[in-house]
Amino acid sequence: MPAWPWLALAGLGAFHGLNPAMGWLFAVALGLQRKSRAAVLWSLLPIAAGHALSIALVVIAVGLLRAVVDLKVLQIASALLLIGFGIYRLLARHRARIGMQVSGRDLTVWSFLMATAHGAGLMLVPVLLEMPIGSAHSAHDHMIATTGLAPSFATGLVAIAVHTTAMLVVAGAIAIAVYEWIGLEFLRRGWINLDFVWVAALLGAGAFLLIEALL
Repeated sequence: MPAWPWLALAGLGAFHGLNPAMGWLFAVALGLQRKSRAAVLWSLLPIAAGHALSIALVVIAVGLLRAVVDLKVLQIASALLLIGFGIYRLLARHRARIGMQVSGRDLTVWSFLMATAHGAGLMLVPVLLEMPIGSAHSAHDHMIATTGLAPSFATGLVAIAVHTTAMLVVAGAIAIAVYEWIGLEFLRRGWINLDFVWVAALLGAGAFLLIEALL
């Protein structure tokens, strides 16, 4: 398998880590509230776990659907879903409200809801469709699908790990930098609206996947 799907998974993970809505801003806020760098670092772990859970649901869904649905049909359906969700994200805003006295479970739930609401897993679909995850399509391929189950499962786990690790590393680096040196004031001065960048990425990925499927 070529290296680009893994690089794409890592790149998307890095982008998610860069986005303050995905968790590092919450981690910094908790650290400032408790006056503790350890609180910043600790909070990132359940945040990453919630993100990974949201991603895992998409990986599982893609694997199951690829085993029973024609790849071309799945590509078109996924493209339309990405475009539709991109339009929805453009018109709607999500706010997950959890008090600042939070446990690890609260952070995991919050992160899962935020990642799901932002369509984090959906953005991985074009990449996952290029990976050997549940790719049998007929009864003739049943034996191949059975013998390839373990590799497909392993590929899915590695995909989740690569994406989440990249997200955690970037989010952690930004959170520590903001907590220790930069401060939150810079967000008021010139932070890029990453939500609009994300919407553009969703729409662009959906359009690309649709064109690829129809050619």
